[in-house]
Amino acid sequence: MAFLTALFLFFLLRIFPAAIAQPNKLNRIESGDSLSPSIQRTAWYSPSKRFAFGFLAEGTGYKVGIWIIGGPNNVTVWTANRDEAAVDSDATLEFLRGKILLKPKNGAVQTIAPPSDRALYAALLDSGNFQLYAEDQSVVWESFKFPTDTILGGQELSSGKELRSSLSPEDHSSGRFRLTMQYDGNLVAYPVNTTDYGEFAYWASNTAYWASNTANGLYNGLFLDNYTGRLLLINVSDTSLTWEIARSKISHDGKDVVYRATLDYDGNIRLYTHRFSVDGSSKTFVEWDAIPDACDVKGFCGLNSYCVPNLDDGKPACNCLPGFELRDTNQPFGGCERNFTAGGGERCINGKEDPTFYNITVVNITWNDHPYFVAALPEKEDCRVSCAEDCDCDAAVYNGYSCLKYNLPFKYLKQYCYSGDCFLKLRNIIVVPRNTSDDQKPSWVTTLALSLSFVTYSCILFAIFSIFILKLRIIKYRKQLLGTRTTGLVKEFTLQTYTYKELKKGTNNFTQELGKGSFGAVYKGSLDRARNFVAVKELQKMVEEGEREFRAEMRIIGRTRHRNLVRLLGYCIEGPKRLLVYEYMGNGSLAELLYRTRPRPDWQERFRIALDVAKGIQYLHEECDSPIIHCDIKPQNILLDDFWTAKISDFGLAKLLMPDQTRTFTGARGTRGYMAPEWDKNMPITVKVDIYSFGIVLLEIVCCRRNFEVNLSSPEETLLSSWAYQCFAAKDIYKLMADEEVDQRTFERMVTVALWCIQDEPVLRFPMKTVLLMLEGIIDVPIPPCPSSDSQT
Repeated sequence: MAFLTALFLFFLLRIFPAAIAQPNKLNRIESGDSLSPSIQRTAWYSPSKRFAFGFLAEGTGYKVGIWIIGGPNNVTVWTANRDEAAVDSDATLEFLRGKILLKPKNGAVQTIAPPSDRALYAALLDSGNFQLYAEDQSVVWESFKFPTDTILGGQELSSGKELRSSLSPEDHSSGRFRLTMQYDGNLVAYPVNTTDYGEFAYWASNTAYWASNTANGLYNGLFLDNYTGRLLLINVSDTSLTWEIARSKISHDGKDVVYRATLDYDGNIRLYTHRFSVDGSSKTFVEWDAIPDACDVKGFCGLNSYCVPNLDDGKPACNCLPGFELRDTNQPFGGCERNFTAGGGERCINGKEDPTFYNITVVNITWNDHPYFVAALPEKEDCRVSCAEDCDCDAAVYNGYSCLKYNLPFKYLKQYCYSGDCFLKLRNIIVVPRNTSDDQKPSWVTTLALSLSFVTYSCILFAIFSIFILKLRIIKYRKQLLGTRTTGLVKEFTLQTYTYKELKKGTNNFTQELGKGSFGAVYKGSLDRARNFVAVKELQKMVEEGEREFRAEMRIIGRTRHRNLVRLLGYCIEGPKRLLVYEYMGNGSLAELLYRTRPRPDWQERFRIALDVAKGIQYLHEECDSPIIHCDIKPQNILLDDFWTAKISDFGLAKLLMPDQTRTFTGARGTRGYMAPEWDKNMPITVKVDIYSFGIVLLEIVCCRRNFEVNLSSPEETLLSSWAYQCFAAKDIYKLMADEEVDQRTFERMVTVALWCIQDEPVLRFPMKTVLLMLEGIIDVPIPPCPSSDSQT
């Protein structure tokens, strides 16, 4: 009966807020009232004096917020403009009709709430809610609708909204974690800059129950009951539907209790009770925390550092991995970086690392991130060796039957290796102590001098002898190299060269054709005893250039190494014949996946593929010695390996085509829709043509269809790029979903980024690095203008 009474009171308060939330005249804030840290009046108070609104000290300055008064420290529960810089003590906060303005002496004026001519007066209620009122006493604006890291008793977090943790107990800027009330009815905690996928979540209410005849979940709000201290998931439309997450053990007896639920700076969700005494002081009790072990919070420690739980003070710490050091010694949660330079480059030959450069060390660490490679291996030693020889592998875990490989940067690490044997790749060096005590120096001076003299003399003799031997071997090597093109030494230090006869035999006389592209036909073959498959591309209509120039071009392409580029293994030059040998991609092209697979491929998998492609293009544009313009980004040129990693093919070959061939292949069927307007306008060709093509590919990944399709029910849907903007402008982009269950935030971001990429004007297209950051949610995506469709028809 008590529960039903409390439930009735809760919904009564929701239906009739004006009846119980009116300020008394003594508490009203009238137009012209002001506050300043430099005068005695720094805050406006609630009637009970338990809440204050005004200037709160932060660092060496001040911010505007709401806090609970009492106890040794005031508790901030809401912050205005939390990511703006703190103001000095000479600033003023002034309420004018329709506006609450923060006026620093030096700097721009800030608005605390959206200006409204209807707002006549303001008040801070005993609930901690700051409200603006119209003349008819209706609420124009209230802080409860815009929570930061806390909800108070009587406050609701509705579907689609989230709490964002503070940066630290002293800094209430946006922090590293978020708590989202999802549309599916699930309350979920994530690190910031992640999508709403289960793999990134570190806590969830597990209440994603779908309501009948609706696209939303059974629960559509998080509510903290001000009378019982119960933290509930609620359904606003059905009073019988509630789900209790936690409750306070201290009942509300009169007016001496304040409840709050906070997403704290450490990522934990806690329910607090503030119990007030007659003298106005208060005690704070932690009634519930969602995560008993703080190290289970993903992102508690920065990149390449691991969380150590249960220290003496009860608080976890973040330690750098062996071979790493803090990026910033003043930021223990800011992550770590290697204290040595990785091998790469000269130590990475045909995807294999020089194992003598590294030492694989067993560590007591758990990797909670997803591996880039998983394979069944019989022994843990096989896993250790596999990581040692893999250029991309920086750590590995052997769980008894599979080897899981990880690469930098590492995230979500925790002390204790629960899942098996955990390995970390470290540089194989011996560290010599730098400091020697002063009292030891005199006794070793003579011995040290003699030892150094002997070592120096020996080194000189050894160097002379080594140079002599090396010259003899170089002469012998050159003779061998002139005698054969396919010597094993060539394979170790450069791209493999093949004879036409070898490639003809390895492809069984070019019988198994994998496909035809802009540059020629591709065949499947095997060129070694291990029967490892390769793809052999026979180039057609090449520039008439000499063998030396072609080899130089191959060396440039061969030096490009990235996990999202198809690797060039070798080539053949014989007379007019030009053939390239690539790694074999077992899962075909992205075009086959998007156009032929039904039902649609998994949304999360498609988003990951989009990121793979973006990373590959960014490498070509910004990380090569000289930028490489692909000129033909399209799903047919994006291939998928055995682990469904997307890799770009045919990069670097456009410059090898005959001058008139570029226009010929871009005008061919199936490619025209990806061509940037610059090609038709005789404008200079830059990396922005690839950005345009990527935008079209991104839309195709979202919608799983070609950019141009004729046999559709609605003519306006024929050109995908044009239809996508029409839906965006009409605020109806979910037409593109086709009843598919997707992450809405990621979906909107992908469509908006794609519309920026396909702008007619190259200057409006963002660089690939910015495009990638927007896709990952690291930076915001502005609203795009209309991209002209003249050149897309």
